[in-house]
Amino acid sequence: MSIDKKALIEDRVNTGLLGQWYPVAKSVEVKTTKPHGVKLLGQKLVLWRKGDGSINCVEDFCPHRGAPLSYGEIHEGNIGCRYHGVIVNGEGVVVRVPAMPECAMEGRKALKNFHVTEHSDAVFVYIPSLTQPEPPELVMPPELVGDDWTGFLCTSVWETNYRYALDNLADPMHGCYLHSESFTLAYGSKQDLMKLDKTDNGFHVTRVGQVGDNFDWAEFAVFPGNMYCFLDIPYPPAAGPGGNMRIVGFTTPVDETTCKVFFWRLRKVEGIARDSWRFLYRAQLEERHWNVLEQDRVMLEGMPDDARKREMLYQHDLGVSRIRQILTRAAKEQIEAELAVAAE
Repeated sequence: MSIDKKALIEDRVNTGLLGQWYPVAKSVEVKTTKPHGVKLLGQKLVLWRKGDGSINCVEDFCPHRGAPLSYGEIHEGNIGCRYHGVIVNGEGVVVRVPAMPECAMEGRKALKNFHVTEHSDAVFVYIPSLTQPEPPELVMPPELVGDDWTGFLCTSVWETNYRYALDNLADPMHGCYLHSESFTLAYGSKQDLMKLDKTDNGFHVTRVGQVGDNFDWAEFAVFPGNMYCFLDIPYPPAAGPGGNMRIVGFTTPVDETTCKVFFWRLRKVEGIARDSWRFLYRAQLEERHWNVLEQDRVMLEGMPDDARKREMLYQHDLGVSRIRQILTRAAKEQIEAELAVAAE
């Protein structure tokens, strides 16, 4: 039986790369009092927080009959199934079967467990790959590491493949069209060329003839265990102190037709100016920014799942082409490694 390697690579890109850290929830959503279910790369997972604040993550599947553990309860740092009470720990081991003492299930590792970390108000889960079973360092943007920048994390579920969200971020030209009636993106020329430059860890795509009028550039940073994007939105004086607003974005594949976007909206301000910006954002600017995000969501959700099979790219799509090349190259390495092991 012949193997269609090209189809396997395309499927891996479409469902999401393995060997990556992905944000799955806001930190405040994962509690010690109740489990939190998520879906990542088509897998249902459940997270819960232990008394010491650390987070466990296992498959959202009771080993007894398959009921969702995310419907259950937390018992002394472990998770109990609502259906028949089976209790599982953070390693995926069955701790107790209350309905039948000394049951043979007890002590057995029945579920996969996953590495979890938190950063900047978000919870990240690592999905291992054959070539990278242990998690590498989660590399966060400098804006989220130091104290120079302050801002807010917003998340949104989009009913579209995550690749469309990445393409959208790699496409500065859409800003002056799709967002032409927005508070900060209503300016700039509707005609230009694009330039793409390699960086140490990714690429930078920018408009050639326009600087500082719109969403004029985007940069992708790619590391062994994660990838993110950042860009600037020019801000007029009416938007308060701090200059441009920087957007730092992560895109999480939920399944083949759904993704979850995580955007940090940041400004470089300090002292009383920091407090002023945070107040102004909550009081006035946040609603406008959500409106812009909704414009992206509605447009991408309206595109057919097979749009890539019929599209006709042109010069403006340099960034779109590059991000696709990066994903395809990584997927090819993963699939070839898996096929080599299967052939042994």
